[in-house]
Amino acid sequence: MPEALLSVGKLQAWYGESHVLHGVDLEVRKGELVTLVGRNGAGKTTTMKSIMGIVRQRTGSVKVQGVETIALPPYRIARHGIALCPEERGIFASLNVEENLLLPPKVREGGLSTAQVFELFPNLKERLRSQGTRLSGGEQQMLAIGRILRTGARLLLLDEPTEGLAPVIVQQIGNVIRKLKADGFTILLVEQNLRFAGTVADRHYVMERGRIVDEIPNAALHGSMERVQQYLGV
Repeated sequence: MPEALLSVGKLQAWYGESHVLHGVDLEVRKGELVTLVGRNGAGKTTTMKSIMGIVRQRTGSVKVQGVETIALPPYRIARHGIALCPEERGIFASLNVEENLLLPPKVREGGLSTAQVFELFPNLKERLRSQGTRLSGGEQQMLAIGRILRTGARLLLLDEPTEGLAPVIVQQIGNVIRKLKADGFTILLVEQNLRFAGTVADRHYVMERGRIVDEIPNAALHGSMERVQQYLGV
């Protein structure tokens, strides 16, 4: 079995007095693509932000390549080769596509060049001088993913990359995610679209009320759909 690139143990997190995560345990092995699924409010995004150190009130263990990062600030966590593409995308409206791409600092060698990003997302090359506010939702998602690929990170946290996008764009994003996996990237993906998740993932963790309550291999997802739908309340 490949080594665990990301290991999370007994992770708890708070927003002020609100206790959101109640001992999350998960791992993502090198080269894997693993999803986090669950109802809205289950703690999926908080888990991602806690791994990156953006949620400061947290306890437990978060190891990246065997290095404990729970006490580190976000910029030092990023230097271990991990990057977050947030649900809100975080595109700078006053900057054009090229400026957005060039903004994040390199954390490691081996990041994609702008030319390589444009090979993955040809739409962005066509919109190179367009301001962030003029991009469609799909183009903003492409830009958000392309931006973290330039940093040199090999462990990617993708939070709801297909949310609200047209089916043709979802298909394009899926093709890129599969290519990144084939190229050796390790990915933790928050995804509500189970049909889409089943086309890209190796395993699925199900979250409920701030805990991991189930783990399902992708090969067993179809046969476990009734159980998963009970968790998701659909």
